[in-house]
Amino acid sequence: MLKPWLIEIQHHLLPNLEIHSEDPFEPIVVHVYPKPWRLVGSGNYAAVLMHPSYPDVVVKVYAPGRPGIEEEIEVYKRIGKHPAFSECLHAGENFLVLRRLTGVTLYNCLQRGLAIPRQVITDIDQALDYAVSRGLNPHDVHGKNVMMLDGRGLVVDVSDFMKTEYCPMWDDLKNAYDRFYYPWVRGMRIPGFALNVVRKSYRKWKRFRRARGTSRSV
Repeated sequence: MLKPWLIEIQHHLLPNLEIHSEDPFEPIVVHVYPKPWRLVGSGNYAAVLMHPSYPDVVVKVYAPGRPGIEEEIEVYKRIGKHPAFSECLHAGENFLVLRRLTGVTLYNCLQRGLAIPRQVITDIDQALDYAVSRGLNPHDVHGKNVMMLDGRGLVVDVSDFMKTEYCPMWDDLKNAYDRFYYPWVRGMRIPGFALNVVRKSYRKWKRFRRARGTSRSV
């Protein structure tokens, strides 16, 4: 027997959803989605939506031409059930139904002045170690892809965990937490423009570090 949310997805959401990949290097664009569905967010591969009648699940719909759904299915198979990760409840041709994780991203914690305890960092660290033990390679783990809920850490996005190259994002975020996240900073609201400056500076620094490493190896 089909789950009610699966019937809603197949007969209402998907036929009335318009998402496109307009630039392979930019997030996909969501043009139209049916009410009362709500857009939770969009990334480089897919859009994530939820229905108010089914608050425990979200639907991740891949845009036409965007790869990665098979790899993400495999990631969730390897992770299985773990308190810091979501769980894949159903996989369709171009969509996944995932257990919904609630909380506040670490990026939004900084914007709202919500203190991030060390336990959150430890939880995420341990979750990523678990992923490694399952043959995965944590990738693209940054402040918008991890969350805090009741003082504990959660990992939201695992779509790139099948990639093989080393990604320094989480290690760099941890180092920044230890070096710069002073007690007097933890109650401060950091405006979005300031965080955006940090994000762009970090991307430039990464490119510089990569180029420097390449030149040394030549």
